[in-house]
Amino acid sequence: MSDTEPSGAGDDKATEASGRRSKGFGSSRINPRSPSDALRPERVPGPPPRSQQARHPIVLIMNFAMTIIVVSVLGAAGLFFFGKMRFEERSHFDQPRTVMIERGTGLSDIAEQLHDRGLISSKWIFIVGVRASAQQEALKAGEYLIPAHASMRDIMNAMVSGKGILYSISIPEGLTSKQIVDKLDADPVLLGAVESVPAEGSLLPDTYRYTRGDSRQNIIDRMMREHDRVVTTVWNGRDKDLPIASPDDLVTLASIVEKETGIADERSRVAAVFINRLKQKMRLQSDPTVIYGVYGGDGLPSGVSITKADLEAENDYNTYKITGLPKGPIANPGRASLAAAANPSRTKDLYFVADGSGGHAFSETYADHRKNVARYREVIADQKANAAAPDAAGAGPGDQDEAPVDDPSGDAPAAKSPAPKAKPAQP
Repeated sequence: MSDTEPSGAGDDKATEASGRRSKGFGSSRINPRSPSDALRPERVPGPPPRSQQARHPIVLIMNFAMTIIVVSVLGAAGLFFFGKMRFEERSHFDQPRTVMIERGTGLSDIAEQLHDRGLISSKWIFIVGVRASAQQEALKAGEYLIPAHASMRDIMNAMVSGKGILYSISIPEGLTSKQIVDKLDADPVLLGAVESVPAEGSLLPDTYRYTRGDSRQNIIDRMMREHDRVVTTVWNGRDKDLPIASPDDLVTLASIVEKETGIADERSRVAAVFINRLKQKMRLQSDPTVIYGVYGGDGLPSGVSITKADLEAENDYNTYKITGLPKGPIANPGRASLAAAANPSRTKDLYFVADGSGGHAFSETYADHRKNVARYREVIADQKANAAAPDAAGAGPGDQDEAPVDDPSGDAPAAKSPAPKAKPAQP
């Protein structure tokens, strides 16, 4: 230390130099001059001045618009997921319910009807859900069974599929066309009237399913289409040796077989009897043809028996008076009888008579036939003695005289069964 420098001057210069070195390294901190300075907080620099571009009106408008868009999107997404959840959630009703949607009903009216029936909780959610699924034009009219706890989507899918409640009507084999129309008229669900009674033998007996709102004429049309389809198939697969000239003749023969027996195992054998008679130019002498010739499509009235006068009636259906097949079918045969007529059993039988147990006894000769007739009468006598006999007044016309009825072949007629059929001939 120089002799000329005052005491403490060197310390001040050191401090000043140190401060300059700190500033030289880019530090903004100033070393405290005293302990009290060290405890005093530093001043924080203020925010930078706002850009002039951020204050521009266009920027402000765009920021506002973006905010609205974001809020709207978030709100729409929330509504979408809320509606989707409500559209697919299980409903509160715990019992199946039915609803009938008429033809021509619009989506809003369907939603209103479903809401009124308590099937949906909100008609607006149903409408939006259907439209969002693009199914508003696919909803079908009909009567629907809505299962318990079905969601709105389940209801929509049921109406899109069109699978409504199915009803059915069973048409027994052997009914006439008029009897079939009467049966359809008695059905309380079908609508409308049948335009006209179809030609005899043009309908296929079967069980037909339909939905509420279907018409009786539509059922008739379906029966006719099924008849044509089945007859074509059976005709193409027929025995080529049949003395049958056309599908119409096949239906006529099948209708006789249908009315003669209701036992499935007998159909082809009964058909063989008539085929054998046709081949030998014998009269068929079938009681059901006599009945149709006298009473037509109405059938034999209940409690009425065939009479001698009926057997003598002159008409195109009385096979006791005409040779060959009658003018046309006497009923509407089913598939089994059509198949039996097209492919009969290969037998030489020319006769059959009831055996007293619901079936028939077949024979090739008139002598054997008379024996079968005698046995049948014994069975009837025993049943009467036991007070359990059915009414035998309808015994086959071939059995009403002891001597054979005149026949071009010199043979007696085939005896028919008075026993009840396995299926009803009346509606």
